[in-house]
Amino acid sequence: MDPNIRRTRDLVASDDVVGTNVYDARGEHIGEVERLILEKRSGRVSYAVLSLGGFLGMGEDYYPLPWEKLTYDESLGGFRVDISKEQVEGVPRYSRDEDYDWSTENGRAINDYYGFRTV
Repeated sequence: MDPNIRRTRDLVASDDVVGTNVYDARGEHIGEVERLILEKRSGRVSYAVLSLGGFLGMGEDYYPLPWEKLTYDESLGGFRVDISKEQVEGVPRYSRDEDYDWSTENGRAINDYYGFRTV
């Protein structure tokens, strides 16, 4: 088995997703995928954490976004979201030097913000 095989028609390796650009509905760059947050038991991707702002990693903030909000757009070579950068910036965020509280309550707040039902 070759661990260097990264994608098939339906699968992609996480290291191919992290660093991928994210664009708004008009095709304007708004950030990039910094990290994926997975459910422990199912392995399903729950959130993509976007990095916005900053310069060379300084002053960058991280914005959790439900994975379902991202759609891969081959023409852009990145993910497209149906919301603006300003809307993304309205969600709870954290900075590079702090840990985010991934509690059920905060997950519910993120999902509520984007209009997703929480279980």
